[in-house]
Amino acid sequence: MLFRFILSPLVLALAIFIGFGATLSVPAPAEAAKYKLFGTKEIRSKKLSKFKKWTDTIARYEKEKPSELKKCTVGGGQKCHLAKWRIFLNKIKGQSKGKQLALVNQFLNKWLYTLDPVNYNKKDYWATPNQFMQRNGDCEDYAITKYLSLLHLGWSKEEMRIVVVQDLNLNVGHAILAVYAGGKAWLLDNQIPQVIEANRVKHYKPIFSINEKFWWLHRG
Repeated sequence: MLFRFILSPLVLALAIFIGFGATLSVPAPAEAAKYKLFGTKEIRSKKLSKFKKWTDTIARYEKEKPSELKKCTVGGGQKCHLAKWRIFLNKIKGQSKGKQLALVNQFLNKWLYTLDPVNYNKKDYWATPNQFMQRNGDCEDYAITKYLSLLHLGWSKEEMRIVVVQDLNLNVGHAILAVYAGGKAWLLDNQIPQVIEANRVKHYKPIFSINEKFWWLHRG
């Protein structure tokens, strides 16, 4: 979501696209770990229990994933979004790493931005791809579906993180996907049309980042 609040002490405690279409060499996890996101100090932890919205979303997705491959019958408001998404991913599997990032970002940024209180009558809700594609979503919903898209394309969990940042221009929270490739971190952001190298973005202050194995607290 586009978090419209000042980040609490608890969260703080826990917590341009030029020639990019060419083939990127993807760093090993150890190499990716050397890259400090937005130049910050990163403190890593395996304890994901405090991030229940994230872990619950991944668990719900694992239950939903098998149905993505079922034949879609149009009707009752069903627009076959999941089938079209998986067909799209299959079509771009042979593309270069850079091209995959650009195409996934472009494909999913077409969905409409919708606030959680409007969508789910909740202050904050993290959606699965099925929910996002049927109902649209907010910032972390774009980032989650991009993350899962790249997993389908063969990217590893170690190469990606959901990043919660403070947008210093708007003074609100925001969520994006960071992907490590070619010795750099690249941002897939619903607010920026192009994939862009993370350290070229100066108005984001990272609070924490997370994937399915670890989370990182960022300190400036």
